[in-house]
Amino acid sequence: MTEPVLKIEILPGNEDLNLPAYATDGAAGLDLRAALTEPFTLKPGERGVISTGLKMAVPAGYEGCVRPRSGLAMKHGLTLTNSPGTIDSDYRGEVKILMINLGQEPVVLQRGDRIAQLLISPVAHTQVIKVESLDDTARGGGGFGHTGVQ
Repeated sequence: MTEPVLKIEILPGNEDLNLPAYATDGAAGLDLRAALTEPFTLKPGERGVISTGLKMAVPAGYEGCVRPRSGLAMKHGLTLTNSPGTIDSDYRGEVKILMINLGQEPVVLQRGDRIAQLLISPVAHTQVIKVESLDDTARGGGGFGHTGVQ
């Protein structure tokens, strides 16, 4: 199977930052870094938009799936407001990360900090068909814990 190719443009002034990279051989996501020009503080409950200094061309038939980093979530309560975020294959603007501090202390982000991870995942387009009714199942319309399975 051929690996998809992710083309990345580094925006001017960000040449010092590393390209997104896998931290280990078994990592599913590429680390995205903060392209900050000065330290950025997120207070408890505050949201912020963090630049990555990158544009990218996600291959057709794939999406860039942006997810929180578990270490930031565990240590500081930082996560993404739209998790997971999607980068469509036809988007060519700068990739920015929408973060929120769910912790109880302010968190200061620095230039080059790893702030999110990016997975490149296949997507399937589907045919949408209008019907008069759906077939019945044992579960039916039950949701949000309806199955009772622990």
